[in-house]
Amino acid sequence: MATTLEQLVKHPQKFYIGGAWVSPSSHKTIAIADSATEELFGQVAEAEEEDINKAVAAARHAFDYGPWPKMTHGERAAYMTRLADELDKRLDDLAKIWTIEAGIVYSLSRSRIVNLPKTYRYYAALATSYAFEELYPSESGGAAAILVREPVGVVGAIVPWNDAPGLAAKKVAPALLAGCTVILKSSPESPGAAYVLAEAAEAAGFPDGVLNILTADRLASERLVAHSGVDKIAFTGSTAAGRKIASVCGERVARVTLELGGKSPAVVLDDYDIETAAEAIATKSTFLTGQVCAALSRVIVPRHRHDEMVDALRARFEKIKVGDPFASWCEMGPLAMRRQLEKVESYIAKGTAEGARLVTGGKRPADIERGFFIEPTIFGNVDNTSTIGREEIFGPVLSVIPARDEQEAVAIANETNFGLNAAVFTNDIDRAYSVARQIRSGTVGHNSYRTEVNLSFGGFKQSGIGREGGKEGLLPYLETKVIVVDQIPDHLKSPSL
Repeated sequence: MATTLEQLVKHPQKFYIGGAWVSPSSHKTIAIADSATEELFGQVAEAEEEDINKAVAAARHAFDYGPWPKMTHGERAAYMTRLADELDKRLDDLAKIWTIEAGIVYSLSRSRIVNLPKTYRYYAALATSYAFEELYPSESGGAAAILVREPVGVVGAIVPWNDAPGLAAKKVAPALLAGCTVILKSSPESPGAAYVLAEAAEAAGFPDGVLNILTADRLASERLVAHSGVDKIAFTGSTAAGRKIASVCGERVARVTLELGGKSPAVVLDDYDIETAAEAIATKSTFLTGQVCAALSRVIVPRHRHDEMVDALRARFEKIKVGDPFASWCEMGPLAMRRQLEKVESYIAKGTAEGARLVTGGKRPADIERGFFIEPTIFGNVDNTSTIGREEIFGPVLSVIPARDEQEAVAIANETNFGLNAAVFTNDIDRAYSVARQIRSGTVGHNSYRTEVNLSFGGFKQSGIGREGGKEGLLPYLETKVIVVDQIPDHLKSPSL
């Protein structure tokens, strides 16, 4: 018997608002499909503008009049630690939901979901190590100037469908530590993890209105972004949606951070072994079926080694086992939804039409009749200015691009509207560092796809504004204030401050 959402969460037909499970304003629901079977996984209530308004009112009241922003950072950290403990109890549920909704192979979702409670514990630990207050000499005649960092206010957190559990944590955890209250708007394609988070927050005893969770489609989401009661929007998603959100926030001078798309290059230099590079690139390319904004989707190689790279990648891609993501043998599952499958198929058609060479893949696996599956796909001789060289595909599709030399390889890597992630493959560490510094990207890995969960993540150019993760991920949820005093407050006289 197939697992259903109703077996994993308690209140899929309600919203978590103001510390309680409340009924929606309408009878509208959102159906979620199992990505591997196309069968119904579950249905959740769909929020409309009235529900958004109710959630904002709850968060606004909790921030303006509740205890949360007045607590010490240590007191808030205690709640966050209890939340992490509750999430620890639900790791298997979260892994199943992630696999069913987004198509990630279950063995990977189960191994990676452990990072979710770790994110809350990481930010809880900053309560004692981060400098929320700093003392400086006064230049204006006072005894001292105190730089304090205070919560930005009510946060609207909007997360996408590909990694809903982790991306929500990267927003909710720093916001909570800062003292903000939060409205988490989950994706209509992958709402399950948000319900688990709400249940964990309820069990952890959070004050009413501190964390509010609902699921909405575009129109209601736009109400959240435009709402005057929301001080900051934290968004992860497409660059097209990010532009609209930034425009709305700009109109009302609301704070905003955007983690957007990517078209990330893997620059393979002439001294590096092609087989080794192909193995590293191919292994990472199938994670989450390529539905990763930081995926290394452009492989840039010396022109005289282009065919060798194509052959090496093809040999690895054609061995990848595609199928049931819960099967122990599976190495790549389906795409998350039919819309995404059709989008990837359209890009494959454009690649062929514009003259790139389809090396392998490009269609549904022959032995799979149902589910949103696509074969791992490689294009060779790709023009970097072509559609598949320029636009984010968000699927397991690699473009191999030839370059004359290192200088042109760097130029091609930077010839994009994006700048989220990159990698440099070379045996020479000094050369790797030099090339990495030339690439306009928020992260650059050496000889592999690499990101650091406890350091900043974000992009240059149209890959976003701001950073998530690490101490830099806390800053967008804080406002800086300077207080100039005639006397130093007692609590700042300690030499340990």
